[in-house]
Amino acid sequence: MTCPICDRRTDPKYRPFCSRRCADVDLGKWLTGSYAVPAEESDDWSADTQEDAPPKH
Repeated sequence: MTCPICDRRTDPKYRPFCSRRCADVDLGKWLTGSYAVPAEESDDWSADTQEDAPPKH
C-alpha cells in the first residue's frame, strides 16, 4: 500500500500514510473542504427547507 498523499510506502504507525506530515496534509484537506462532494440543490429540497426555517425578523 502507498501513501495517498505522496505515493511512498506506508508506515504502520501512520497508516494509511507514510508520515505524520502526510496525515496532517490529509486532515487539512478535510478541514478546508477540499474533499467535499459537490451537490446540486433540488427545488423540492429548497421548498422543504424554507418551510422549516425559523421566521426572519
